[in-house]
Amino acid sequence: MIKTIKLTFCLFVLAIHFSCSENTEYINKIQDPELFQEAVQNLTDIVVYDIFSPPVASRVYLYPTLAAYEIVSHYNPDEFNSLVGQVKELKKIPTSDNPDINPQLAALFSFNAVGKALIFSEDKIEAFQEAFKKKLKTYKVPSRVSKASEAYGEEVAAAILEWASGDYYNQTRTFPKYTIREEDRYWKPTPPDYMDGIEPHWQEIRTMVLDSSNQFPPKDPLPFDLKKGSPFQKQLMEVFEVTNGLTEEQVDIAKFWDCNPYVTHHRGHAMFATKKITPGGHWIGITAIVTRQAKSSFDETVNAYANVSIALFDAFISCWDEKWETLVVRPETLINQYYDEEWLPLLQTPPFPEYTSGHSVISRAAAVTLTDLYGDNFKFTDTTELAYGLPKRSYYSFIHASEEAAISRLYGGIHYRMAITEGVEQGQQVGAYIVNQIQTKKIP
Repeated sequence: MIKTIKLTFCLFVLAIHFSCSENTEYINKIQDPELFQEAVQNLTDIVVYDIFSPPVASRVYLYPTLAAYEIVSHYNPDEFNSLVGQVKELKKIPTSDNPDINPQLAALFSFNAVGKALIFSEDKIEAFQEAFKKKLKTYKVPSRVSKASEAYGEEVAAAILEWASGDYYNQTRTFPKYTIREEDRYWKPTPPDYMDGIEPHWQEIRTMVLDSSNQFPPKDPLPFDLKKGSPFQKQLMEVFEVTNGLTEEQVDIAKFWDCNPYVTHHRGHAMFATKKITPGGHWIGITAIVTRQAKSSFDETVNAYANVSIALFDAFISCWDEKWETLVVRPETLINQYYDEEWLPLLQTPPFPEYTSGHSVISRAAAVTLTDLYGDNFKFTDTTELAYGLPKRSYYSFIHASEEAAISRLYGGIHYRMAITEGVEQGQQVGAYIVNQIQTKKIP
């Protein structure tokens, strides 16, 4: 009888041991940051497929990431601060005392649920979710944990989407298009498709951290003057001359940082398009590279994406405010009209005003943010464009990468130097303000 009791007890202890091992095993798998990286990459693929404009794409990245961040910060309060009270109008997410909720799993479900609401190709999110659930079964995640985490993730997603609905995005969908002005100094649609200006009312969108869309206005652009030798005319001629004598390295730099989500190609009567990541999407890709290289944990990875997404979002609003305020004409329009009607920039001119350079602004803001997170001299190799047929490039810091992104616009023939120089300064001010105003990771 005693032997039987001892045997039963031993079997019970063994059962507990193996049960705990299994639990630890699936929890460790769920905490793998690659799961979040895959979710972000899936969202990027959909952004490219659905052809979102650069400003709108920044919004698509922002809200899913903040949903995930608020969950991981809620369950890891010793390491991370909630963004409530740090970004505009965000309220505390719903809480739950359900012990079956896994924070990382809930964050993933919430990320996908918010993302699904912001894109067009919902079926692609659904397919990704189904594949993800199958993966959870191979991890032997208990059904109760998976269901509780998904339900909580969706509850948080609903709260984040309600907050997002107040950012004035929906209202701006009904606003009128830009009315073209005849004077030479004003922006006009450019070849080959003469598309309408993108997001002329983006400055109306609610910022996350900036006080307003024009909190950091750059210097006024140079006065429009085509008289030979005027400061403006010299900058116009610089674009013309630089693009007519590009080195192989300059061509590589321009193409690497092109990041035009919709480039059209015309062959006789046929037209086809090339889809690529947006400028913000490129820096989201850099964030993926950096967090992997730094071996960031799941929660640290989410934190990095949250900070970069906020910087990109506010930087686009700041830049677009200036673009549609100054309405500076693109180099292509003036060169074709006054100097060489056959001239083409290396890159296709994007459909919005010239000043300031969007890539210059958002790249510097993202670089300042990543520098705050990972340091001044973080060397990395940028493989973001490999998927789009372009080689990798290496940088000795985030600022170095942002500087190359900025000057690429001159090589591409789509910006004057003033838009680049002042755009970098604008992005520096936006990025510095954001990193000083918000504190996600707690200081030990």
